[in-house]
Amino acid sequence: MAWSDAAARRKYHVGNLRAQLLEEARALVEAGGLAQLNLRSLAARAGIAPGSVYHHYENKAELLAELAATGFQELEQTLEQALAEAPQGVRIRTLARAYFGFSRAQPALFGLMFDAGVLGHSKVDEARQKAFEVLERTTGVALPDRDEPEARTKIALAVWACGHGAATLASPETERHDALLEDVIQGLELLFGRR
Repeated sequence: MAWSDAAARRKYHVGNLRAQLLEEARALVEAGGLAQLNLRSLAARAGIAPGSVYHHYENKAELLAELAATGFQELEQTLEQALAEAPQGVRIRTLARAYFGFSRAQPALFGLMFDAGVLGHSKVDEARQKAFEVLERTTGVALPDRDEPEARTKIALAVWACGHGAATLASPETERHDALLEDVIQGLELLFGRR
């Protein structure tokens, strides 16, 4: 690398290294999964000394937690956008589809978001709760006769579990992955409609 390239790269880092490290970490996870990510390879990819990473992240777990929290923030935005565009009468179904679509579009990030190593982190928990609140709010609007908060929370949890379960069942090789969530929803309607 020429001196001018190195100087330009160092200048690029000033003030935005934390964001760049997250971006590079995400690229590494998307390319090869969590096993691909270590702080040395991340530093090399970002063009910085390995010790510089520790100025922004205490350890790999801290970095992964922030990346997972970012994923939940993106999921929240995805759900909010789907809700804003959803016609009346299909809001809950639309959010389940948006959740499923997010998992299909971002499989590596989605896997990290629910990784046991990051789930207990306070940043992740807070971001996950905000995404879940979109579902709770939606059930309050879509099912006004269910005005008790406990019922709305349980319905929102069922929608979350439905989308998550379908996402977990669908593999990239599944030819019918787009129809899978619809099959799950119809199966639940058939099951509970008969009781």
